[in-house]
Amino acid sequence: MAVVEEARFVLERLRRIDQLKAQDAPADLLLDEVRSLLGEAEAWIGAEGSSERAARALESSRQALG
Repeated sequence: MAVVEEARFVLERLRRIDQLKAQDAPADLLLDEVRSLLGEAEAWIGAEGSSERAARALESSRQALG
């Protein structure tokens, strides 16, 4: 059940980011949401069982955001 919850959090965050983009939200607010999304995606992968590809993608995203 944890996997479903983690996936739901990621989807909700993506919707929130889409809404903010549609409202022309400031870049710093969008960046904060993307950083939160990364944390939620990491939790989802952890609950689901990490794949090497997913772990590399998250690490690359984390490094890109500094």
